[in-house]
Amino acid sequence: MDRCEVSWFSALCDDDYEFLGVPDERLRSTLEHCRDIVLQAETGGFDNVLLPSGYALGIDTTAFAAAIAVLVRRIRLLMAVRIGESWPPQLARQIATIDRILGGRLTVNIISSDLPGEKLDSAPRYARTLEAMHILRTLLDGRPLDHDGTFWKLKLDPPRVTTVSGACPLFYFGGLSDDAREAAAKGADVYLMWPDRMEAVREIVADLRARAARHGRSLRFGYRVHVVVRETEAEARAAADRLLSRLDDAEGAAIRAKSLDSQSAGVRRQAELRETASREGYAEDNLWTGIGRARSGCGAAIVGDPDQVLAKLQAYRAEGIDAFILSGYPHAAEADLFARHVLPRLDHGPLEAG
Repeated sequence: MDRCEVSWFSALCDDDYEFLGVPDERLRSTLEHCRDIVLQAETGGFDNVLLPSGYALGIDTTAFAAAIAVLVRRIRLLMAVRIGESWPPQLARQIATIDRILGGRLTVNIISSDLPGEKLDSAPRYARTLEAMHILRTLLDGRPLDHDGTFWKLKLDPPRVTTVSGACPLFYFGGLSDDAREAAAKGADVYLMWPDRMEAVREIVADLRARAARHGRSLRFGYRVHVVVRETEAEARAAADRLLSRLDDAEGAAIRAKSLDSQSAGVRRQAELRETASREGYAEDNLWTGIGRARSGCGAAIVGDPDQVLAKLQAYRAEGIDAFILSGYPHAAEADLFARHVLPRLDHGPLEAG
């Protein structure tokens, strides 16, 4: 197998806890706290770090990316951008500028968001996202744009400021609905999925490969999951149980409902995974769904000792996963544990374009 990219997660969207569902002022999203998570990930040897984005929660992702870019020396940034809130030509300039500040180490997580306060149905929302990806890729590849679309009609020269490479950064993109899968097949570079049973991962990879091939393209695949790694399996399970030990179920439901993606196909699948898990919350060996009781989106964790966690990641790699975006609670502490116990045993490095 080729080496895989291993990324961590900086909790810009107020998603950091010692006890899930119990707000902690020390762990709220601030420049200082999220900066410390990124620097911990860089020190630990991770290849990339996801900077998530949410309109209602936390701090602004693009502003944070520009701020943290001057502080990191090696790690890449995976900057999430919400298409519903963006004007693509301006976003292209922002991406190129931040990539310049980083020395060419920016990657982009495309989110098919609504404009806050408005609501588009799934099909037009993903069609708008696909248009945006085309506009961004054209401009960031340094080509003139003549675009006559449904959502934008633009005739522009590319921005004077280019990325370091002169080419568009990798687009990471996720979504489980048919509309999302088609948008990924046509416009993304890395298709991201949330945790699921191994047979479902296999089906998703096969489906997206076939869809991309029909459009004369190929995709790489990323897997977004939490981790709880300890020296023994018993200690890891105890740490997972501790995360939920102070959760009020009503508060957990309120947290899930607040998320802007709470009704998406991917979130529904995470709920199904949780509802069909064992009484202890395990959907299959070492895949624990308890995380999803207190957050929307990615709702499961790989739980186990270093050998078990490594074996699980290697099994995903054998199914075609090229990149992992990992996280754990609290994020800085769990990044350190994973960096010490598992990361040195993985053949990993940044995904390259092309």
